[in-house]
Amino acid sequence: MNRFLQIDETTIGTDSPLLIIAGPCVLENKQHALDLAEQLQCWCNEAQVSFIFKGSFDKANRTSVFSKRGPGIEQGLDILLAVKENLGCMVTTDIHEAQHAEPVSKVADFLQIPAFLCRQTDLLVAAAESGAVVNVKKGQFLSPDEMRNVVGKLQEANCDKIILTERGSFFGYNRLVNDFIGLGDMMEIGPPVCFDVTHSTQLPGAGKGCTAGRPDRAFLLAKAATAAGVDALFLECHENPSIAPCDASTMQPIQKMQEIINTCAAIALTVDRAKVKQ
Repeated sequence: MNRFLQIDETTIGTDSPLLIIAGPCVLENKQHALDLAEQLQCWCNEAQVSFIFKGSFDKANRTSVFSKRGPGIEQGLDILLAVKENLGCMVTTDIHEAQHAEPVSKVADFLQIPAFLCRQTDLLVAAAESGAVVNVKKGQFLSPDEMRNVVGKLQEANCDKIILTERGSFFGYNRLVNDFIGLGDMMEIGPPVCFDVTHSTQLPGAGKGCTAGRPDRAFLLAKAATAAGVDALFLECHENPSIAPCDASTMQPIQKMQEIINTCAAIALTVDRAKVKQ
């Protein structure tokens, strides 16, 4: 099945370069975002893959009430706009309420719908009506095939710029697993499919008031997903994950990102992404 999406001069899908969506879990300040985005963009350009910078302005579903959440929508959008204007790259961030869709879409090229909110009809409709690309993360509680209903809600609101993202499924308490048969099923729904590498390594709630993780397995998952034929990879990174305000247990050190990008770019060139069945 051919999956295709075009945003300005960038194409995403089975016959397009691999897309890398990457950046910190949460935005910290303008210079920090610019430094990370510039380095990631450079590596993606060298590997001849597409790049979108990601950063959240608010983490509304943290494990603890004492967890840091982010700079807020006004400052966050100002940071994203600076990245977009200075580097000329596309940017994306997540929204948690329907009222976020319109103001965020004035800056962000892609609106990301968090996995826990992927069935919230009002949020999906607002995102669809914004005119931005809508990237929906599959809920950890949904089968991949159930994402057809999510796509249906977006299409009913006249949105055809859709990406679906796999980010793991609950496997008992405090554990996520990736179902690659289900990933193939999701790739047959129609929209381009992204694989969330770093969040798939999460051990939800296993860190005594925070999420734990297995970031040492991120590279393995990135290679496996690329070989399976996904159209995009999502990775969160930081220059020093251990002191990052969010997702310290799963983010990749920025120093490791070049190898991940180069390796997956090479794998992608060997894969017929349109062929998900033999």
